[in-house]
Amino acid sequence: MIDIEIVYGVPNKQVLLPVSVPVGSTIAQAIAHSSMNAHFPDVDFTKSKVGVFGRAERSTTEIKAGDRIEIYRPLTADPKEMRRLRAEKMKEKSDN
Repeated sequence: MIDIEIVYGVPNKQVLLPVSVPVGSTIAQAIAHSSMNAHFPDVDFTKSKVGVFGRAERSTTEIKAGDRIEIYRPLTADPKEMRRLRAEKMKEKSDN
């Protein structure tokens, strides 16, 4: 068995779970083995993007002892579109 951490959060709630999983487990297996679904029953973690220590990984990636698996929320807005809107707003201010 190896010890890892799994983290997920929303604006008003963050959960960090210490979890022991068998050697050779994947990220997906570790998340399924954790009790994260009990904390966020409305979230389908099988479709979430994931990472280890801030680096995006596939759910099939094998984890190592001490890894911190991060489950990412989907973006609520397209970053490119938000930058474009900010640029337009700044242009309007400078034109006035």
